[in-house]
Amino acid sequence: MSDPVYHWFLPTGGDDHAVGAGTHGGIIGAQDAAPLPRSATHRAPSLDYLTQIARAADQLGYAGVLTPTGVHCEDAWLTTAALIAATRRLKFLVAFRPGLIAPALAAQMAATFQRLSEGRLLLNVVIGSSAAEQRGYGDFFDHDARYERAGEFLDVVRTAWSGERFDHAGEHYTVEGGLLREPPAVRPTVYLGGSSPAAIRLAARHADVYLTWGEPVEQVAEKVAKVRAEAARPIRFGIRLHVITRPTAEQAWADAERLIAGLDDETIRQRQESLRGLDSVGQRRMLDLHGGDRDRLVVAPNLWAGIGLVRGGAGTALVGSHAEVAARIGEYRAAGIDEFILSGYPHLEEAYAFAEGVF
Repeated sequence: MSDPVYHWFLPTGGDDHAVGAGTHGGIIGAQDAAPLPRSATHRAPSLDYLTQIARAADQLGYAGVLTPTGVHCEDAWLTTAALIAATRRLKFLVAFRPGLIAPALAAQMAATFQRLSEGRLLLNVVIGSSAAEQRGYGDFFDHDARYERAGEFLDVVRTAWSGERFDHAGEHYTVEGGLLREPPAVRPTVYLGGSSPAAIRLAARHADVYLTWGEPVEQVAEKVAKVRAEAARPIRFGIRLHVITRPTAEQAWADAERLIAGLDDETIRQRQESLRGLDSVGQRRMLDLHGGDRDRLVVAPNLWAGIGLVRGGAGTALVGSHAEVAARIGEYRAAGIDEFILSGYPHLEEAYAFAEGVF
């Protein structure tokens, strides 16, 4: 078994000491008329602050940083391009949505990024979990149609990366005389996630690394087996988790409780209702772990779902002593996970806590 790969996270929507209504998102559904309120200690995603995090991740030994996509954050392509010169070996896992950009252009952008960064681009293909948010970008495809379109999108991108002139006539895209004059010397690794049958079919065809959110080990093992069987080819697996790791378990759990101490029941109820309205199967699986109940947040040994009371997407954290967190990572490794995409609040301080305590 090879050594695990650890990535960190760039909070391009801002950072906080605690989670609240506006954590990792503002408008996520049709009922959200305006961005949700920020905390009093909110850190804006300035270039200076994001540079601090990227340089820390680079120096601490993280392989890369995930940069999200959506209305709640800064554009991932522009942000990461601005950080190339500030880092040395750190890779950038750039999240983007295939329905919002032409595939031939995306292939060119990726090739340019690879050259400018000397091969430090990774691609996180995000299909979109909110139909309302997609419509705000001008995309009116439904859930399964977005996955079908993404498959054709990636077909075109991979063809363009060959460097040969090509034509493509498909259901969603038509290209005549396409040519990428300078294809990437090293093709970017493609990361894909999703829990629906459509997502698993797409990942089986196109993912170099299949991503899952932080479910209990048994559920992750089942998903790994399902994707591996569907793919019938070599594929790697990654997991997206928060971490709260301290010298002692008591310190870690106390800090976890402080993270959500300011949440009131009405805020939790509203956020759970809004998140339930998304068409993401993975999001529903996250919500089902705890059902919005403060008394059900420990969903597996050292796996805590408190962040998912209000945050969309990744809602679970590994909480415990450094030794306990390392042990849980070992269990995910045994279940087939190769890569860990981690984060914590605030992201600068927690990058150090995990690297120094668990690496």
